[in-house]
Amino acid sequence: MSKQNAKKSNKKDGPLMNDDIRASELRVVSEANGPLGVISRAEAIAKADEEGLDLVLMSPDAKPPVAKIMNYSKYKYQQEKKKKEAKKNQKKIEVKEVKFSCKIAQNDIDFKVKHAREFLEKGKHVKLRVFLKGREMATPGLGVDVLNSIWPLVEDIANLESPAKQEGRYINMYVTPKKK
Repeated sequence: MSKQNAKKSNKKDGPLMNDDIRASELRVVSEANGPLGVISRAEAIAKADEEGLDLVLMSPDAKPPVAKIMNYSKYKYQQEKKKKEAKKNQKKIEVKEVKFSCKIAQNDIDFKVKHAREFLEKGKHVKLRVFLKGREMATPGLGVDVLNSIWPLVEDIANLESPAKQEGRYINMYVTPKKK
């Protein structure tokens, strides 16, 4: 790999380090000794080598640019660890979908509403959908009526996130579980 490609890949991977830094003067901060002031690039690299650490460009846009003498691999590992920890603490919202049709019998509605209630009790969000087939597209109000008749059956354990509205061939209603 040529030097030019190596620089490009370093730029993508993270900040500039050691010999890749082009600024003649740097404001240097050492992990062990604190701020060292404004010194030349060569002197900063020498100090980093002396401590057995890396010279990492932290703020390239500052006047003069700020570099830190640190163990870069340890720093990178800590950053990855923080990312994983933050990702682990995120709560994933699971959305379940229950489909109906415009010409649905009451016992079928009751059966599907029972499933929707089970999902809501488990803390999942539920999308109630009515699919409009063929000529049913001419009367989307029928689908809205079906969903509006379903809402009172789940109202006691759910919050209405978005009321019944048409999206293409579907009439959708979105409900979420009530907070306990």
